[in-house]
Amino acid sequence: MRVFRFSLSVAALGLVVWLSACARGATGGAPAPGPARGQVVVSGGDTIVLIGPPTVVDTLPAVAPGRFDTGKMWTFENPPLDYFQQEYGFRPSAQWLERVRLAALRLPNCTASFVSPNGLVMSNHHCARESATAVSREGEDLLTNGFYAATQADERRVPDLYVDQLVVIRDVTAEVQAGIPATGPEEQQIAARDQKIEEVAERLSGETGLRCDVTSLYHGGKYSSYCYRRYDDVRLVFAPETQIGYFGGDYDNFTYPRYDLDVSFFRVYGPDGQSFQTQHYLTWSDSGAAEGSPVFVIGNPGSTSRLNTVAQLEYRRDHQYPSTIRLLESRAGVLDRYIARHPDQRSTYINDYFSYTNSLKAYTGELKGLRTPELMARKVAFEKAFQAAVRSDSALRRQYGSLWDEIARLRRQIADVAPRVNALNQGGSLRSQTLATALGVLQYAQAATSGMVPDSVLEAFRAELLATEINRELDAMILAAQIEDAVQLLGPDDPFVRDALQGRGVEAAATSIVNPSVLPDSARRAALLANPADLATTPDPAIRLMRSTLPRLRAAFQEFQRLTDAEEVRTSRLARALFDVYGAHIPPDATFTLRIADGVVKGYQYNGTIAPVFTTFYGLYDRHFSHAGRPDWALPDRWRQPPAGFNLATPLNFVTTNDIIGGNSGSPVINAAGQLVGLIFDGNIESLPGDFIYTTETNRAIAVHSAGILEALRHVYGATRIVTELEATRR
Repeated sequence: MRVFRFSLSVAALGLVVWLSACARGATGGAPAPGPARGQVVVSGGDTIVLIGPPTVVDTLPAVAPGRFDTGKMWTFENPPLDYFQQEYGFRPSAQWLERVRLAALRLPNCTASFVSPNGLVMSNHHCARESATAVSREGEDLLTNGFYAATQADERRVPDLYVDQLVVIRDVTAEVQAGIPATGPEEQQIAARDQKIEEVAERLSGETGLRCDVTSLYHGGKYSSYCYRRYDDVRLVFAPETQIGYFGGDYDNFTYPRYDLDVSFFRVYGPDGQSFQTQHYLTWSDSGAAEGSPVFVIGNPGSTSRLNTVAQLEYRRDHQYPSTIRLLESRAGVLDRYIARHPDQRSTYINDYFSYTNSLKAYTGELKGLRTPELMARKVAFEKAFQAAVRSDSALRRQYGSLWDEIARLRRQIADVAPRVNALNQGGSLRSQTLATALGVLQYAQAATSGMVPDSVLEAFRAELLATEINRELDAMILAAQIEDAVQLLGPDDPFVRDALQGRGVEAAATSIVNPSVLPDSARRAALLANPADLATTPDPAIRLMRSTLPRLRAAFQEFQRLTDAEEVRTSRLARALFDVYGAHIPPDATFTLRIADGVVKGYQYNGTIAPVFTTFYGLYDRHFSHAGRPDWALPDRWRQPPAGFNLATPLNFVTTNDIIGGNSGSPVINAAGQLVGLIFDGNIESLPGDFIYTTETNRAIAVHSAGILEALRHVYGATRIVTELEATRR
């Protein structure tokens, strides 16, 4: 299962007003034990010695970067047609590319696609979890028990859900770069760039009548405008039970062989209330793709760091990821304990728990990759080759030759300030909502009494503060964990830690802050906001703590922002050098925009054996009975006895070498004929370092097989209406 990474940046609206902007880069965390920063030493031109955390000290033969270390997430504006022809004997036409592009859709955190002319949309079960919860009526638990709309009238509109279709792509590089001053303070360059991006997006939205975004590619080496048509009447048609859509739970997550029916169906409706009619949809393949055949994934990969410098990757390895992993372990443990105490509230919090454990497993795998000398050696080799190309050209050397050292210096400075930002930061599901709201009301009071903030902005800020829901018991547990974080990041003598604890243990301190506070009570919170001048003196414990913390948080954030702005300017300049040297022969990092990724259907070796290319329903039942009594592998009731006619030999899941990352969940897998043969839902454990490097040896994407989807719909769920609609596309 793929989800987006958690942002550790300041997220409250008030901090946008008072602290200039949210953090654009990652905020990192406390240094891991051991060396403050890893080093890369090239000895005699023959060996690469990696010195990092104490567990990573190895001497390796010099290596060359892999041809596709930077991946295969090709943009639709620059598809590598010659490479496709050379590799697969297939050169997609402009019509082929347009059809699959317009059939693909983007959900808020996933990918989807039209799979019928009647607006039927397919994605993953895990992309539909919140939708299943949102459309559950009193007495229903559709997330647990599944949902099938037997008639079109039974399809349920999902509140606030939409899908976006990429309609127009334009290169706006020259226009954006012309608006960025070549000299001056870094923050002014970033502000000018952001303003120009906003201006271009607004102008193109007006010209096209679409929702246009300007996206930075190659970290500013290129800019593209992507204009979308949005469909906001989206109705749930089918979602299986969680036990089959997430079969194996967190144990099987990011592993293979797998046995998951991770699929869901929606339908798009037009403004007239009728199902949307489209000419752009993917036709269905019953047989799927054969082993060794080429396949293409059309999706919206979220983000990657493959073009980062070695110094930036070392920062993630030695600082950011260890801190993030500790944070996720802590909060997953809090939610696990709370759900165990209150099983009746499981449906309210289980999606957050799944998200935490999924991200925890992903970050752990990425950190393992960063600590793998062979992989880092390939990144070092790529950077050395890039540096050599720049330094061999006198013009490039003058412009860009010092950038690697400058970025490394800034990363060392960011490592110093990041612990303060993370310890004092508030907001998001990983931190106390009481303290986040306290910080927000203080900022609201300052804005309201300044006379400088428009009423419309104040009203929106106030509405956001009033809409926050706070569970006192759970929030006290989260705050206790948050105070423990601060002790670890800042030490027991830090003023924030002393002020929060006041000589008490962390649990007692958290309870003493949350329980007496008026903020978890929405009515008392509204009364407090009605008199913003009183907030400067209120004795409320949460507000008092944030009142003393806000100046330090502002100072830390401003320092962090200054450093990340300076780094961003240099990263953008380095990206221009990268584009000067390599052009579009390497793809840009993922940006949650539409890409086409090529690969083949192929197994791999693991644990001394061979992973099968295809798994079948036989394996599903073997996992169930082999783990008898274990809830993660317990089959839903309707699956316990296979119905007559159900072919257990039908392929259920399969693996390919396609390049995917978070955001690709729900991406269609298509063959050269443009037929849908599968549905991406995960990667294997070996794919987790894919954030910073792509390899084909054991890195695999995992998909639900098209034949397995039909077999389950027809025989287990009796969803003949969907089956008929999908099969009709073949004709």
